Amino acid sequence: MSIKLLFMDVDGTLTDGKLYIGTNGEIMKAFFVKDGHGIKHLRSVYGVRPIILTGRESKIVQERCKELGITDFHQSVNDKVAVIKSYEKDYGANAFAYMGDDTNDEEAIQYVNSKGGITACPADATSTVKKIVTYVSAYKGGAGAVRDFTEYLIANNLVAKQ
Repeated sequence: MSIKLLFMDVDGTLTDGKLYIGTNGEIMKAFFVKDGHGIKHLRSVYGVRPIILTGRESKIVQERCKELGITDFHQSVNDKVAVIKSYEKDYGANAFAYMGDDTNDEEAIQYVNSKGGITACPADATSTVKKIVTYVSAYKGGAGAVRDFTEYLIANNLVAKQ
C-alpha cells in the first residue's frame, strides 16, 4: 500500500481546538510549525497530496493552506465522506489516510478504514474516535499530532518516495 492523499481535519487536529476571539470579533487559531513541516515533507519527498476537510469556514485556514502549499481545502463541509469519495476515481480509496479528532470525523474515518486506508487521531481525540482509528498519536491536536502521523506513515513504509 502507498498512501497518496492525506485528508486532515483542522480544529482539534491541526490546531488545539481553541478559538481565540478578540473584542472586535476577530478569531484566531494557532497552528504548530512542526505539523506544517511534516505535511510539506510528505508532499515534497513522497508525493502525498494534503487535503483539508473542515466543517468551519475560516480565512485563517485558507492562509495556512496557502503558506503550506495546500491547494485542496474544503471548508464548511457537512459530508466529509462525499468529499473523500470525489477523489476515489483518480486515486482509489485504499491510497487514503485520514486524521481527525471528533464525532464529525467518525463517518470519514470509518469510510477510509472500510476501504483499506489508514486513519489516525491526536492523543486528545474523543474516546469514540480513538477506538476506531488505525493509529493514536502520542501528541495532542495542534501540538505535533499531524507531524507524528506523517512520521508514522514513513516509518511503516506506507508512503513511497517519488
